[in-house]
Amino acid sequence: MNEQSTHPEYVWWKGGMRRWDECTVHVTELGWSTVGAVFEGIRAYTGDAPGELYVFRLREHLERLERSMRLVRFAIDHSVDELIAITLDLLRANDIREDTYIRPLAYAADTSGKRFSQLGTDGELLINTHPMASHLKSGMTQTAKVSSWRRISEDVMPPRIKNLSNYRNSQLASMEARGDGYDTAILLNHQGKVSEGPGACLMLVAGGKVITPDVGSGILESITRDALIQLAREVLGLEVIEREVDRTELYLADEVFTCGTAAEITPIVSIDKYQIGTGEIGAVTRALESVFADVLRGREARFAHWRAPVYAGTPAMT
Repeated sequence: MNEQSTHPEYVWWKGGMRRWDECTVHVTELGWSTVGAVFEGIRAYTGDAPGELYVFRLREHLERLERSMRLVRFAIDHSVDELIAITLDLLRANDIREDTYIRPLAYAADTSGKRFSQLGTDGELLINTHPMASHLKSGMTQTAKVSSWRRISEDVMPPRIKNLSNYRNSQLASMEARGDGYDTAILLNHQGKVSEGPGACLMLVAGGKVITPDVGSGILESITRDALIQLAREVLGLEVIEREVDRTELYLADEVFTCGTAAEITPIVSIDKYQIGTGEIGAVTRALESVFADVLRGREARFAHWRAPVYAGTPAMT
C-alpha cells in the first residue's frame, strides 16, 4: 500500500478482488444491512527480517467467523480454507508491509426498503485492511470504571460471537466511562459478576495466579484470551483459573489487563479510583507482553502454527 494513501488499493467484496473506488452501496442500504452483521478483527505483524509479515491465528479467526455466520443464519458460500487464501491474496495485492488490521464483515444483502423483521439470510462478505501499529511493550496504561451498563446476556443476544449489534452495548459503556474521566469501562453481567471490557476480555493477577472470567460470564470467546491462557501456562508456568469473578476482586488484584485483537495486552492501573497493585505495569503483565510479542513477530518457534506467513521466504506454519 502506498504510504501516502489513506486506504488500500483493493478490498475483497462480492466474490472478488475489487478496487477501492468501485466498492460502493446505495445510501438506502446503510444501517439496515449491519443489524445482523458479524465480523472478525484479525491482525498481521511484521517480523524482524525484511519482508516478513505474519497473520496471527488466521484460521481460528475465520473459523469463528463461520460460527458467527451460522448463528445469525447467514448462508456460508466459502470454506475456511478459501477464506484463508483470499485474505492472504488481499494482503499481497495491497503490498502490505506494516502492522495491519484485517476485517472480514458478513452482512445482510439487498435490504433497501425492507423492515428489520423482513431481513433474510442473503449475505455479502467484505474484507478490508488498514494499518494498525502495535502498542505492546510501549508502556501504555489505562484507567477504568465499572460501568452502570450491564453486559448483554445469552438470552438477549449471543455474546460469544462478534455480532456488530452487540458492540452498541460496549459503546454505551465506553462513552459513559470517558465522560466520567476514565479511559475505558468494565462491564458486569446480569448476575453482577465481572464480564469483560468494551471489545476486550479481562484478566487479573492475584497471589501469583492468572484469573479470568469464564465463557459462561457473557464474554466473547476471544482468540487472544485463549492464546494468553496457553502462553501463561506453557511458557511462564503460571496457574490460570477460568471462573466467575467478583467486582471487588478487581480492586484487590495485584495486576489487571484487558486483552483482544485491538487491545493486544493493555494494562489497567486504576479501577473506580482504586489503585491496582503498585499503580504501574506488573511483572506478570510485562512477561506476557514480551512472550506475546515474540510469538506475533515470529521469534517464538513453539507457536509457529499460530502464524500464517504472507510472503514467500517467510518461515512457514508448522
